Amino acid sequence: MIKAVIFDMDGVIIDSEPIYFHIISEMLREMGIEITRDELSKFVGRSDLWETFKDKYDLEIDVEEVSDEEQKRFLSYLKNHFEDGPINGVAELIKKLENKGYPLVLASSSKMENINTVLTKLGLIDHFPLRISGADLDTSKPHPEIFVKAAKMAQTTPEQCLVIEDSENGVKAAKAAGMKCVGYQNPNSGNQNLTAADWIIDHFDQFDWKFFED
Repeated sequence: MIKAVIFDMDGVIIDSEPIYFHIISEMLREMGIEITRDELSKFVGRSDLWETFKDKYDLEIDVEEVSDEEQKRFLSYLKNHFEDGPINGVAELIKKLENKGYPLVLASSSKMENINTVLTKLGLIDHFPLRISGADLDTSKPHPEIFVKAAKMAQTTPEQCLVIEDSENGVKAAKAAGMKCVGYQNPNSGNQNLTAADWIIDHFDQFDWKFFED
């Protein structure tokens, strides 16, 4: 029986992946590297992009400094240019789950400052007193660490958790943790293979309470 629900943030609550694609592509271009959207889409849901690119392209960069610059550009865009609300239907789902008494956890690969800024901007921060950032962990999705820790935060077991994810890495992490998973097919998250999810939806109107019964 499902007793807690874990939400990814980017691509599930906020349609932010196009923003990240633009910022990261721009930063790499400044380093003399052109990259395709398909290659970048492989890093959706992960927090080890700059470590990987440093090794792959033999970049002489300080990973922490570059990551901080990416965050600075993202927060600037969010504060000064982002006018959209949450992804259609997700705020209503969050409130329904909360009203039914399910503990909610926000588990994102983004840094905690990004998480708090996004949730505040969208008016959803009070719905997620439980928040965890993959940037603070030793491993990145598809490793299950973030979801295992999220289950502990919700004071339940992984088998009693339902995860909502939009990325292949996130779905793999949820399943590796032993959790049920709803894959949200967001076209702006790139070509994500969500077939490992227990259910796949492309709009939150398709969320079904049978997910809690199977």
